[in-house]
Amino acid sequence: MGLALAHQLARRGQNVQVISRRRSEAAGFVAAGMLAPHAEGLSGHLLALGQRSLELVPSWLQQVEADSDLDCGHRPCGIVVPFRSEQERDAYPTASCGVALNRAELEREIPGIAAGWRTGLLFEQDGQIDNRRRLMRALERACSRLGVQFEEGAEVQSLQASGHGALEAVSLRRADGELQHLPCQQAVLCSGAWSGQLLPELPVFPVKGQMLSLQAPRQALRRVLFGPGTYLVPREDGLLVVGATSEPEAGFSEGLTPEGQKQLQAGITALLPEASQWPPMERWWGFRPCTPDEGPLLGASPLTGLWLACGHHRNGVLLAAITAELLAGAITQETPSSADAALLRAFSWKRFKRDAQPSTRQP
Repeated sequence: MGLALAHQLARRGQNVQVISRRRSEAAGFVAAGMLAPHAEGLSGHLLALGQRSLELVPSWLQQVEADSDLDCGHRPCGIVVPFRSEQERDAYPTASCGVALNRAELEREIPGIAAGWRTGLLFEQDGQIDNRRRLMRALERACSRLGVQFEEGAEVQSLQASGHGALEAVSLRRADGELQHLPCQQAVLCSGAWSGQLLPELPVFPVKGQMLSLQAPRQALRRVLFGPGTYLVPREDGLLVVGATSEPEAGFSEGLTPEGQKQLQAGITALLPEASQWPPMERWWGFRPCTPDEGPLLGASPLTGLWLACGHHRNGVLLAAITAELLAGAITQETPSSADAALLRAFSWKRFKRDAQPSTRQP
């Protein structure tokens, strides 16, 4: 979110500084990169937000690639969701957006799929981005070329507010240990699962996920396979990304666990048995930034001048394009379309206001 926004703001002529505590913590470096508003079975405003972002992805990536001279790894490969019965399939929230598959068609789309899956939905409009290896690096290079300044290894300690509740400065500790008071009147809070630590009014909490990758035979899987609890995302070079556990009780506990890795292995076997024999390449974990309704927090915050782009849960890569568009437009005071204005209202932090009162104190 930070890089996507920095890029769009710099394109609009803004002076931007990215403050990052630890680059590797960013969810963009751990997510599977699915573009899956339909395969995820989203509904309501969240589905509308995801569909709008999916429409923007090609032009957004074209900008990033032009500004970085790097390929972002976009693959509009389609996603298959398998089901054990036609009743389960037809009850899926986005069933009307997909193509129904019988068992023979399912086997043609996903060779080797386990016998228990009798039917499926193919969402040809969904796809993926190789975010870990390509998109994040392309965004970094595009931002740098546009003059964005980076302060890596710096941790924001607090947000300083005026007596009228307006942002005045941020206090941060730099990598060399120096404490710095950085005056600013506009900032974007896109600190992922840690966003609530800087602004306690925000109900953002971590949901840990563990993942792994396998080296598959070339062209073993053309489509993303999105099963219940486990998904398989094939990259162009044969690497297969497998995710992800969902561990809300883990908090910010780092590291792999035997239980989590066993869960992933069981999910692989249940979906694509032959893949359980493919060699593992890498194992990692990360923290999804979640909210109580699993929707993001976008737009203005309780603190005047501080904008929100956080709480994207498991759809951060998908929603990066629309988040950057909406927030960059709001910050530079562009007039939004009626549809975009409605999306900003739908994902305002104020939907949780009854549970948390805004504060004008200095955090």
